[in-house]
Amino acid sequence: MTDPPPGTRAVEVRHLRCFLAVAEEGSVTRAAARLRITQPAASRTLAALEDALGVRLVDRSTHHLTLTAAGQDFRDRAAVAVAAFEDALDAGRSVRRPLRLGHAWSAAGPYTTPLLRRWRAAHPDVPLELLRIDDRTAGLTRGAVDVALLRGPVDAPGLVTELLHTERRVAAVPADSPLADRAALALADLAHRTIALNPVSGTTTLDLWPADARPTSTVTVANTDDWLAAIAADRAVGVTTTATPDMHPHPAVAYVPLTDAPPLPVSLAWRDGPAPHPYVRELVELAREITRG
Repeated sequence: MTDPPPGTRAVEVRHLRCFLAVAEEGSVTRAAARLRITQPAASRTLAALEDALGVRLVDRSTHHLTLTAAGQDFRDRAAVAVAAFEDALDAGRSVRRPLRLGHAWSAAGPYTTPLLRRWRAAHPDVPLELLRIDDRTAGLTRGAVDVALLRGPVDAPGLVTELLHTERRVAAVPADSPLADRAALALADLAHRTIALNPVSGTTTLDLWPADARPTSTVTVANTDDWLAAIAADRAVGVTTTATPDMHPHPAVAYVPLTDAPPLPVSLAWRDGPAPHPYVRELVELAREITRG
């Protein structure tokens, strides 16, 4: 028997899941580890998908893989398709699939516990799973979650957002630093210190400071845990919001109000198009009620 011609091979859900993992990780090796398959198997699965579609989805010309224009367009559709497949399976199960709520850090801040408790009371048959995923959209664009709590501007295509509230900013400094004894700080008080920046899921950039007074020293971290560790070790200071002290207290880190930093918007986001989970709208309405009530 001969193989079917290119473009006619069947596309399976495993192909889509592999592509979404590669798109998120920027690496076939890391995607394979996340999917618990070998790197050659992940490469073959991705190549088979591209062959079936007749387009190149991933640019392999650089060490860090990037999506082609076709790949960027296909990513959102693949995420919706995977979510729809999971929902179709749920229709035949006696237990409804949990509603997955992603966040990169601090969840909903002080509203987290009320949201989880009131959801459980109102929908005992639909578990609400809170998942921390360290990426810009907390796993939303790759279909790892159904809805996400996001901070800052949301510029990912194919998402619908609902602004819930705003959070004031605070400085995070070593607890034994002279800055920790201050009642409040300004951005200028941090400008000559090393700043811990999280480009993966953080919202602080050097653009927060005026162009003529920006810090010149930074430490790059990949998640909130590493960010806290850098500050606790007196390697850096950081900027975050009022949600962080509640969700991430640390004995060696002090949080001090910032007087001149703009507040940060907090939004719920979900993918545009067919609802990835039938209870997304109920979660949006409950979150709106709690944060504004």
